[in-house]
Order: sequence, then structure tokens, then C-alpha cells
Amino acid sequence: MTRRDEDLDDEIESHLRMAVADRIARGESREQAERAARREFGNLTHVKEVTREVRGVWFERLIQDVRYGLRALRRTPAFTTIAVLTLALAIGANSAVFAVVNNVLLQPLPFRDPSRLFLVSRIPTNLPFELPPGLDDRLYLSYRERARSFESVAGYQRQQVTLSGVGDAARLFSTRVSANFFSVLGVAPVIGRSFAPDEEQPGSDGVVILGEKVWRQRFNGDASVIGRAIAIDGIQRIVVGVMPGGFTFPASSDLWVPLSYRFDPGNSFIVHTVGRLRTGTTPQQAKAELESIAQESPDPRAAGFRFVAAIIPLKDQLTRNIRRPLYIFGGAVGFVLLIACANVANLLLIRAATRRQEMAVRVALGATRSRVARQLLTESVLIALIGGTAGVFIALNAVRAILTMAPDDRIPRLNEVHLDGWVLAFTVIVSVVTGILFGVVPALAGARREPHEALGQGTRTVGGAHGRLRAALVTGEIALALMLLTGAGLMIKSFILMRTLDTGYDASNVVTMSIDLPRSAYPDAQHIVAFHTRLLERLTRIPGAKVVGAVSYRPMGGMGAMGDFKVEGPSAMPKGFSVDKPTVSPGYFAAMGIRLLHGRDFTAADNGGAPGVVILSESVARRLWPNEIAIGRRISMSDNPGPGDWVTVVGVVNDIVQDEELSRHATLYLPFLQQTALFFIDHMTFVVRTDLASSNVIAAMRGALREMDPTVPAQQLQTMDESMLATIAEPVFQMRLLTAFSLLALILAAIGTYGVLAYDVTQRTREIGLRMALGATAGNVMRMVMRRTALLALLGAALGVLGSLAVTRVLTKSLFEVRPTDPVTFVVVTAAIVFVALLAGFLPAKRATRIQALSVLPHD
Repeated sequence: MTRRDEDLDDEIESHLRMAVADRIARGESREQAERAARREFGNLTHVKEVTREVRGVWFERLIQDVRYGLRALRRTPAFTTIAVLTLALAIGANSAVFAVVNNVLLQPLPFRDPSRLFLVSRIPTNLPFELPPGLDDRLYLSYRERARSFESVAGYQRQQVTLSGVGDAARLFSTRVSANFFSVLGVAPVIGRSFAPDEEQPGSDGVVILGEKVWRQRFNGDASVIGRAIAIDGIQRIVVGVMPGGFTFPASSDLWVPLSYRFDPGNSFIVHTVGRLRTGTTPQQAKAELESIAQESPDPRAAGFRFVAAIIPLKDQLTRNIRRPLYIFGGAVGFVLLIACANVANLLLIRAATRRQEMAVRVALGATRSRVARQLLTESVLIALIGGTAGVFIALNAVRAILTMAPDDRIPRLNEVHLDGWVLAFTVIVSVVTGILFGVVPALAGARREPHEALGQGTRTVGGAHGRLRAALVTGEIALALMLLTGAGLMIKSFILMRTLDTGYDASNVVTMSIDLPRSAYPDAQHIVAFHTRLLERLTRIPGAKVVGAVSYRPMGGMGAMGDFKVEGPSAMPKGFSVDKPTVSPGYFAAMGIRLLHGRDFTAADNGGAPGVVILSESVARRLWPNEIAIGRRISMSDNPGPGDWVTVVGVVNDIVQDEELSRHATLYLPFLQQTALFFIDHMTFVVRTDLASSNVIAAMRGALREMDPTVPAQQLQTMDESMLATIAEPVFQMRLLTAFSLLALILAAIGTYGVLAYDVTQRTREIGLRMALGATAGNVMRMVMRRTALLALLGAALGVLGSLAVTRVLTKSLFEVRPTDPVTFVVVTAAIVFVALLAGFLPAKRATRIQALSVLPHD
């Protein structure tokens, strides 16, 4: 007995003595007084229990319930193992996805007061392509000087640069930033300093700030790098700072250089603009101010464009492309958790039925129904907490798997994803809620059982309310699993269509290598064209090279140039007709397997001294000159073409898939030997069609480039098949995750179906034996069990199809040439899940046919 119990006994005895003394004083005998006092006081045991509850002994009772529950779970290891493993898988999957959602979407950006950081944007919308948020260069300068809604405004532009002179030359992601960029974000270098205001001026911008990763990989984390000159695009820049680890904004920047302004009178450049909103100012006020400033200083180059102003939270912009897929994954693992709950609830209902005598005895001995329900609910929560604990370890591995499968640079802040206190708290909450969710119904069912019902022998417990509840849970599991499988099926079909897409070229046995020539070493078109020509000659001599070519913007390369053009003669130019404008070498079409439909290919004679020529894709020729011959027609890239600006169509090729949208584009191909605009030719991809292993050809291509110029790094050295996989990496990632969750759901649903049917067969053993004794055949018994299985499967499938019709619409943007209501997918998935359910019911049905009549009939 504890000290608290002794104090309680003393207090009760004191009250009794006072009551007895009072009655004796009124003339009653001691025996009469004691008997009356105890009668008025009531049941002493009940009073003690109530008092203990009031005084906090509920905690001690909880400890007792936990201890009893643990002993009960140890007595049924098979049940405990299955229930814990089921919940561990479901809770672990939920915790892993929450870890990604929490770090990517919910956690604030790692900047000072990030909720006040906004992107400022005013871009034209009537363009054939989408521009990222930003301001044109002139408006940016004006807005930065005049805006009062923001404490400060900074600009940045992404670019790629070549770092040379420190090991092998490497292509890195760089960002040109205004001097106040880091102060606006509230981040400072850990070594050195930020940029000074005067370093924004042309001629004074020869400085660079390194990212922590580059600093460690290229300079061994040496702090003496500050003040050292390094070559970036062939230009010497002084290192003035190193940013802290994990800071790579924007996107995956490796280094930062000053954003100096060199205006081009003929072109406008977009400057991404970020500002820190003043306290007390709303985004709507900032937007109105932006519109006012833009109207007060109109840009004559903007005539004909429709502009839309916006003040966008920085976090929303960074996560806008990944937000919907992550929510879809969250919903998918939520379905898995519901299926797991239904599974364990069924197990608990079955277990409660087997413990009916135990519960009845406890009630008969005086335990209240609430106490019995509390004990059963405690056991449920214990199962969930144990499952949640195991789920943490599953989540650790699941997070690693997700990070491994995730495509590079497609999910922002992915390097920040880990299991932290928030994820652990989420796991605990989910475990407790899950334990209550799947445990409350079995607990109430066990507590409501009458003692005389449970203590009776031979009572048949199948059927009734509990049997219908178990059937309903299995039906729900099948429906939820079908909904997940339908989504996965749609994604798989979409992937198959992507992989079998007719791209218009032959990607097999094609190896590519991209290069960027620095302006410092190759300042004009003559030097650039000469370099490309010599490299093409070297590549034709490498072993295994069958055909060699080059293109400025290769298919699936993520880059391109688009624009309109003029047509000579009466042919009307379609309004808003825009085309791709890659620059290619002779032999490119043969190397890529692009078919020449009419005319001829470019040749070495199509150089700068020859008349201008162009090759069209089929859709351009058909659009401009339907039912006519395009060869010999003339077009111009100039808005106001003079006599020397016209080029002649010499060939027509088939359309190809050029970009990540996987749609065929209208295209004009220009000969690189005739180009003088540097941005058309300083980036070039070389294409080699080979009959050897790609690894051998890749090594030879890298060697040929190194012999030409070791300061020029090779990029995207890969096969075209690998390029296609990289293009569709994001939908493939989504497909894999959704498929994994769907298969887990299917397995859980199959286990749930098997468990319920196996228990039903066990409980109906006597009935089945009687049927066999009365002449029923094994086939009759098999059909009886399978009929129940089919009923559950078909009802669940019907509900699942209805749910899928509503839910799969959220996948619309993730699908390629597949409708969310694709009938083939629905039929295949429905048939598959019905088959799995029937397979799960076959084993119990087969066991039922082996029941012998004599083994269940009473005999002397």
C-alpha cells in the first residue's frame, strides 16, 4: 500500500469516527452508531476509487492499464507483430512524406524575417512563352530608386559560368546580384565581405563570392582564398567572401558576382527582383505603387505588350511547382494510413471476439464497462505507439530513398530535408490519433458485451453487427487501394507514352556533348566558328564515330531561342506564329536521324561568303505554303529586311520534339557557318552517332575537347536516351512514389481481406461441418466462401471507381496524353484489385473445404 492510500484510509476512518461520535452523543449505542454511519457513508471501496480518481490516482490506473496491456500483447505475439508492422509501415511512410512537406513547404526560408520577402514582377503576358517573375532592366533601376513600399530592393540574374585554373575546368551555376542582395535577404558571408555599392559599376565588378560547397571542393576550405584571383569565363576575379553552408539561393548557385548594368538599346533583359516589405505595408499597396511607377516612366519598347504586375511571396514562388505533387503524396500516404487503421481495427475486433470470456469475467467481478473500454483502448494506443516508434526507423530509410529518387534541382530546399523535432512530434500525434481511431470501435464493442452472452459456450460470433463492421472495413480498404492504384496506373501509362513517344529523331546510339565558349577567349564569330569547325573535324576521327554534327540548342536540352520572322511575297504571316531557331552544322540531321523530306542539307559551302540559306521543319512549310513547294522561297529574321537580309529555303525536314513539354515545334534551322550573332553560336552541342559503347565514345569526346582547349569544360556528356530520362525525371519520380504507396496499400488490403475471411471460416467451422455432413460438396463450400469474397471485392471496387473518378483529376497536370478518367486504366486496375482480393480469399476457402464433418459434430 502506498503512502497516498494510507492517508486516504486515515481520512475516511476519521470521518467515520466523527460520525459515530456524533450519533453516540445523540443517544445511540456504539453498535447502532457505527452501523448507521457506515450505511450513510456508502460503499467504502467505491468511495476510495472515486477519491483516487479525483486526487489523480487515474495516472496510477493508467500505469496499471499499460502494464496489463503490455502483458496482453506479449501473450499474442503473432497478432502484435502483424499489427505493429502494419502501422509501422503506414506511419513511417506518413512521417517520411511529412518530413519533405515540412522542410520544403512549411518551414520558413532560412533568411531573416522571411515572411516579408517578396518578388516584384511586371512582365508581358501576350508572349508565346512564359517569363519568370521580374522587371525589365530599366524599370528595375527606376523602381529600386523610387519604391517606398519596400525597405530595400535587390536584383539578380541567373547564368552559367566556367571556373578554370583550379583543377579541371568546370561549368558552375552563378548569379549576378546587386550589391545589397545579401543584406535584403538577411544573410552575410561567413568569411570575407559582401559586395560594395561601387562594385555594381562596369569596370569595377571584378570580384566574386564563393558558395561553401565550391570553397571546400575546389579550395579545400582554405580561408586564405580571400583576396585570391580566380578565372571565371576567362576573366580574373578577386574572391571577397564565402557564403555559409546550405545557402545556394537562387536555386543551386555556386557563386555570386556583381550585377553591373550594360544596357543594350535593342534588347530588354529581365531582372529578378526581391524586396523586403516595410512593416505595416501590404502587398496590395506595393503592387499599386509598382503600377504607378511603371506608368510614370513608360518604355517605348513595350508598345503592344500587355503587362501584369504582381507582388509574390518569395516562398510561394520557390515552391509553386512542387506544392501540388507533395500534397498529392501526402494524400496518398494518408490513404495508406487509413487502410492500415482499418486492418488493425479488424484485427482488434477479431481479437476482442476471442477475449469475450476474459472481458465478461472482469465485468462480472465488478469492473465497469468504461474501465474495460479504457483498457482495450489503452492496448490500441500502445500498439500504435510501438508501431510509431518502429515507423521512425522506417521513415529514416524512406527519406533517404525519396532523396535518392528525387530528380536533381527539381525540388527546392531538398538539402534541408531531415527528421527533426517537428517530424517526431508529428509521428507521436499520428500514432496516438491512429491508436484511438482504430481502437475506439473495438473497445466499445468489447465493453458492451453482456457477461451471460460471453460466458456461454458454443456461442457463434460471426455475423451480426461485428461481422458487418468487419466487412465494411475490408470494403473500405479495397476502395481506398483501388483509388491509389488508379492514380499509379495513370502515371505509369503516362510514363509509357513518354518513353514510346515518336520524337521525330532516332535517339539510339547518339552521344552529346555541350560546351560554352568564354567571350574573353573567343570574342567574335570568326573565332567561335573556327573552334567549332576544328572540333567537328576531331570528333569525326574518334573511333566509332559514324556521323557527327552540332546544334546550338539540342532537343531536351532545356534551352532554346524562339522568335518570329518575315516572309517574302504575298504569303501572309500567321499572327502570333513563333518558331524555334536553332543553329546547326552540316551533318546534324543525319547524326540525329532527322529525315530530310525535300531539298538538301547544309554543306561546308554554306559559309559566311555564300548566300544565306535556311531549312524549315515540315509544319512551317505547310503553314506558310500549303500545297506548294517551299524550296526556293525566301524569309528574313530582320524586322525591316534589306536586300541582304533575305535567306533562301533549301530544305524541309520533319518536325521534332524539342523541349520538356514533349510537343513538336515549328522550327527554322540556320547554318552555324553563316551566323555572326554570338548568342546563336557560343553555346553548342556536338552530336555523335556511334556503333560502339557510349562510355568509350564519351571518353574520346572529352579527350578531343581537352586537346582543343583544356579551359573549356565538357557538359551534358550523355546519350540522348539519358537526356530523355532527365527531361521526364519529375513525372517519373512522382510515378515511382505513387506506385510504391499504391502497392503498399494493395498488400495491406489483401492482408485485411485474408484476415477477415480466415476468421469467418474459423468461426463457421461448425456450420461448414454440418453442411458437409448433410451432403454439401467441397465445391459448394468453396463457392460459398468465394461468393462472400467476390461480394466484398466488387462492392469495394465499385466504391473505389467512384472515388477515383473524383480524386484522379488532381493528377491532370502530371499526366501526358492520358485523361484522368482513362477507361483502359480503370478497367485494368479494377480487374487487378478484384483478382488480388479473390486470391486473398482463396486460401481460407480452400481450408474450408478440408473441414471434416466428424471433427465438429458432437459424439459420445
